[in-house]
Amino acid sequence: MGLAEALFGAFELPFMARALGVMLVLAVVAGVVGVLVNLRGLEFISDGLTHAVFPGLAIGLAVAGTSGLVPGAAVAALAAAVVLTWLGRAGVASDAAIAIVLTATFSIGVIVVSKSSDYAGELEALLFGRVLTIPPADVLPLVIVSLVALAAVVLTMKQQLFRAFDARGSRAAGDPAFLLDLTLNAAVALVVVAAASTVGTLLVLALLIVPGAVARLVTDRLWVLFPVAGVFAAIAAWLGLSAGYAASVGLGVDLPAGATVVGVFVVGYALVLLGAWAAGRATVARVTPRGRMPRRAAADGDLAGERR
Repeated sequence: MGLAEALFGAFELPFMARALGVMLVLAVVAGVVGVLVNLRGLEFISDGLTHAVFPGLAIGLAVAGTSGLVPGAAVAALAAAVVLTWLGRAGVASDAAIAIVLTATFSIGVIVVSKSSDYAGELEALLFGRVLTIPPADVLPLVIVSLVALAAVVLTMKQQLFRAFDARGSRAAGDPAFLLDLTLNAAVALVVVAAASTVGTLLVLALLIVPGAVARLVTDRLWVLFPVAGVFAAIAAWLGLSAGYAASVGLGVDLPAGATVVGVFVVGYALVLLGAWAAGRATVARVTPRGRMPRRAAADGDLAGERR
């Protein structure tokens, strides 16, 4: 199999073209949302929302089959976003709240799936995704869910960034902290919904976390972070699907498509990290008034201090 066939010819097949279309939209949206997740240090909350989607997927599958996956996951994810945001505002330790929601919801999902006649098969599909078998009827709902998440962060982008770097100043300026936190958590939840239906709940975190981390290594300009993350995510999704097709068809090695996509994301991050280390820019710090993020040895500590 030639390189051109793997990169382009594979997507002449309807199921591959469908997978590519959904993954490109999802990857770009996850990349943009993931930058805010990275700047706010919300990776653990994203993990909690990922697990919170699982019972919604299980219940939706049990009630309405594959057509119930997206609605069930959306209800579960948005409910978890509200609960996590409220617990955080109520003074409950964030890590404790996330751990409680994570364990409770995931256990409920496992119980629901265990009542199925095909327990192992359905559990595998929910955990590891079904990117190559997305039904045509599910494409539009997945795209809509992703675009709603993108719209939510774009419409509140300036306030989200202000809160990320100066929470006290944001509150003093009159920005509604609870509403901003809820909006971002809801956007993360919607990305998780779309991604969980494609790459699976165990792999979705890579789509949210890796592009933002890559962007932080590539540039120190705030507004360039978002296109860098989106472009990286789109290219990695395309190459991941191409690699899975080439391995399966050209080499006879059956690779899970979702895991292959995530693997390419991780390899891409590793390569960028090596390049950043070589260039002496493996850490970045806070945003200055000019919109740059100067590199500092104590970058993570500085950023955490700004968030406080």
